Amino acid sequence: MNVRNHAQPTCSHDIEEAIKSTSKRILQYESQMQELSTKLTEGLSNFRAMDGLMQGSLDELKRDTQHAKHALEEHIPCIHEELHNSLVSLQELSHTLPQIQSHVAEIRRIYDSGREKAKTLVTDLTWLNTEWHERWRVIIFTNHSPVSRWWTATMRVLFAATFITFGWIAWVAIAGAYTAHRQRLVWGERLMS
Repeated sequence: MNVRNHAQPTCSHDIEEAIKSTSKRILQYESQMQELSTKLTEGLSNFRAMDGLMQGSLDELKRDTQHAKHALEEHIPCIHEELHNSLVSLQELSHTLPQIQSHVAEIRRIYDSGREKAKTLVTDLTWLNTEWHERWRVIIFTNHSPVSRWWTATMRVLFAATFITFGWIAWVAIAGAYTAHRQRLVWGERLMS
């Protein structure tokens, strides 16, 4: 019995230690299970969020694909038709453009010649509307009168002859007046000879 009593405390001690170690392991497993549960909950939440984002992206991708198909079916043929019409118009314009350019050059030449004629006519009308003494002064004293060189030379010669004649007459009159004054001739009683 003594051996049995001695074996009993050893056995109960082993059982207690086994219970303690088992309870420690149970607590440790329980803590690990809680951590795993937390991680699983967090992972599941992240998975659901990612799944929601993926579903949204997939829906948006489907919608964009439908828009692209719609554009391909409706807009692209219209664009091709407009491009074809534009190319045809460009070809027609490339054939008519040289003709238009030659017409424009001819119109420009006619316009320039008409403008020059108009300037000439305005100059001629201005000259003809000028007073005769102003025209006479411009012809004799300037080089930019709108008359021929022969006419300019003739007018200058006539002016020189007239000027010399009037100068000579003035000289004779002044010389006669001086002589009459020197000889104390009275005007009106005797005429100068």
